[in-house]
Amino acid sequence: MAMQNQNAQMLDAVCGSGVRASILDRLSSVDLSAFNSPDYAVFPGFCDVHVHFREPGFSYKETILTGSLAAARGGYTAVCTMPNLNPVPDSKVHLKEQLDIIKQDGMVRIYPYGSITVGQNGEELSDMKSIAPNVVAFSDDGKGVQDEAVMRRAMKKAKALGKIIVAHCEDNSLLNGGYIHDGEYAAQNSHRGISSESEWMPLQRDLELVKETGCAYHVCHISTKESVELIRKAKAEGLNVTCETAPHYLLMDESWLQEDGRYKMNPPLRGKEDREALIKGIQDGTIDMIATDHAPHTQEEKSKGLDGSSFGIVGLETAFPLLYTYLVKENIISLETLLRLLVTNPRKRFHIPMGVDFSIWDLRQSYIIDPEDFQSMGKCTPFTGWRVSGKCIATVCDGKLVWMEKVKNNK
Repeated sequence: MAMQNQNAQMLDAVCGSGVRASILDRLSSVDLSAFNSPDYAVFPGFCDVHVHFREPGFSYKETILTGSLAAARGGYTAVCTMPNLNPVPDSKVHLKEQLDIIKQDGMVRIYPYGSITVGQNGEELSDMKSIAPNVVAFSDDGKGVQDEAVMRRAMKKAKALGKIIVAHCEDNSLLNGGYIHDGEYAAQNSHRGISSESEWMPLQRDLELVKETGCAYHVCHISTKESVELIRKAKAEGLNVTCETAPHYLLMDESWLQEDGRYKMNPPLRGKEDREALIKGIQDGTIDMIATDHAPHTQEEKSKGLDGSSFGIVGLETAFPLLYTYLVKENIISLETLLRLLVTNPRKRFHIPMGVDFSIWDLRQSYIIDPEDFQSMGKCTPFTGWRVSGKCIATVCDGKLVWMEKVKNNK
């Protein structure tokens, strides 16, 4: 195919010649003849270590099927699903309910998290040993583990099991009913703010526990400049620590806020200096990966303004186009760096294999983001109306075609 030579060097750089050979061989056997053009780019399957597919328990927001279709449309072939479900995956019985749905409806590779505590109540440890073989790591995402002694026990147990603790760093005692960043916009518009300390102080606590326990530790959705610096220092000290941020924290800050639930997420959009620190962090390798924190809600749940709306936005179907358009094309990072953040680093850290997983992109295609086109049941994004370049026109997972977009003639 005409695109094979064009993409071989990039595939080698990102995933190695062996995986590249498997992908290119599959390209010749899957009927993708419509895309036999040097105008298309082939990328290894993206990996998102932080998504909420809401099933079981909240399938009115999203299901395994709709969430994995959204992933496929966004070029993702592997995702890790967070445990704030009903039932919470804190035991073999509860986890099995989720695994059965994944087996039946999953369109891409789906790796569930087990919870750190029973019911994510922050008190009693989950049955970590029994669920460890079937979870990618342990997290109470959606809630921070408030009790230091509980986190210490969790870290010791996770280390013994060879698993990573994945932390939602949030100190409830510092929230004070806040729902956006405690910055200029909150002050000028009489909103209750969430302080930066509520994120970086529990992170600071956890890093001391990592020193003590030797646990492998990963930090969810960092948003503050202090968090970046703490992680940079921890890595310099040789701690087994990684972290992620999300596209919205890299492309927006509090100056973008509007009186609209589309701009409400947790952590919130921070200040300009925070966004600049996050950019620096992905440039110098302090931040290991970009995850979407794809968190769908119903239209009603997101229609109550900044104060009353639920926290969370969707992101699987917009992540690569946004990051390619506003980071790569603006020469903030290279395409190879972006692929390390979306492919290599998350797979390496969480031991997620790369099979015959790839996506094909028309990087020339420019369009306006319209949530009504989403495969996700969630339609709420602050990026509605943004113009981006890059359309995923086919995704192959485990050698199977799981997404195909209609080809458009751009000539």
